[in-house]
Amino acid sequence: MSGVIVLIFRVLLALVVYAFLAWVIVTIWREMQLKSQLVNIQRIPRISLSPVDFSEQNRQEFSTAEVVIGRDPACDYYLPHDTVSARHAVLNYHHNHWWIEDLDSTNGTTLNDEPIDTSAVIISGDRLRCGKINLLVTITPQT
Repeated sequence: MSGVIVLIFRVLLALVVYAFLAWVIVTIWREMQLKSQLVNIQRIPRISLSPVDFSEQNRQEFSTAEVVIGRDPACDYYLPHDTVSARHAVLNYHHNHWWIEDLDSTNGTTLNDEPIDTSAVIISGDRLRCGKINLLVTITPQT
């Protein structure tokens, strides 16, 4: 009789372990679904850069969280001008704002005619100057 009791105890213990594992999997699945919904809510607003006085470059729009501006053709926003460094500046989207940061460029970066020493928040209508190239920033919220 004790063999039957041990078998029943083992089966019950196995059921408890499987029930616990099922609960863990369901909880993780729900968390992942919630995080997915939060990520979809926090979409990156589109940012577009258009030169003010440089006719070789047209308006370009970006929807990624990072945009590198520079003279290097591998940069996201390519500015083929001698006063622009290879990797001049970077635009980053975090904390629900677009930020500009100078990448230790030779001729510096300005935001609305103020030199940039640290990261600065940019808004639609701001003017950036990379070297001697003036750019107009337009931010379009995602719908």
